[in-house]
Amino acid sequence: MTASDVQCNGAGFVRSNQREADLMTSHSVLDGAEPFLLEGSSTGILISHGYTGSTQSVRYVAEQLHRIGGYTVLGPRLAGHGVSPQEMDRTRAQDWVDSIDEALGTLRQRCARIFMMGLSMGGCLTLLSAARHPDIAAIVPINACVYFGAPSLAAKAYDRSAPRFFDSIGADIKAEGVTELAYDEIPTSTLAEIYGLMSVARDLLPEIKCPALVLQSTEDHVVPPDNGNVIVDGIGSDDKTLIWLENSYHVATLDNDKDRIVELAHRFFERLPQ
Repeated sequence: MTASDVQCNGAGFVRSNQREADLMTSHSVLDGAEPFLLEGSSTGILISHGYTGSTQSVRYVAEQLHRIGGYTVLGPRLAGHGVSPQEMDRTRAQDWVDSIDEALGTLRQRCARIFMMGLSMGGCLTLLSAARHPDIAAIVPINACVYFGAPSLAAKAYDRSAPRFFDSIGADIKAEGVTELAYDEIPTSTLAEIYGLMSVARDLLPEIKCPALVLQSTEDHVVPPDNGNVIVDGIGSDDKTLIWLENSYHVATLDNDKDRIVELAHRFFERLPQ
């Protein structure tokens, strides 16, 4: 499998029958889940939220990087997200990939150099994009997933008798009083989609040649922390580093390490050659 296999519905990805414009016909975007664009320099950052989440989870990191680094920062809303679980039920992995590709197109019109960051599935999409798009200058996946260590979840993904929706585990955040804007129900149909996405991203890790800073929480109740090791070991770049976040759970971009993430990412980006 090569990176080109993923494009245009490759690697088994199938688009939903309706694209994003159609998905918006019955529901409006939740307050706080809107996509955002922070205009800045000719160096751009695309930062992606995760599975069932929203742009709210990455907005703080984006705003701080824009403030201290002057970057142009784009936070897309992934197809089916930030609306309702019913709308997400109508999307497939290719729709999420398309959301990222469209956002990259927007940044390319504004920026000469592009970095990518992503939380959880957003980190998985970041890895996949870096393998597919050689023009991405560097990546920072945060608690990215290339495998789940939950056999019961895998069984549910391919169980046709499973209910249409099941309860989310809720926001996995260590800091008290902090909440994530995310769905409280997960569409069962999308489980197989994220499993397929993770599998393809894992297979394509050797094709990632750009510098990579992998950030992983030591205690993560959603993604097995060993994902960090698997990712950094698999990436084909010679410039790759794994740093552990010791004071946050899964949604680290809203948690106790959020400012550390900003500092680490900024320092990483600034050390790279122009």
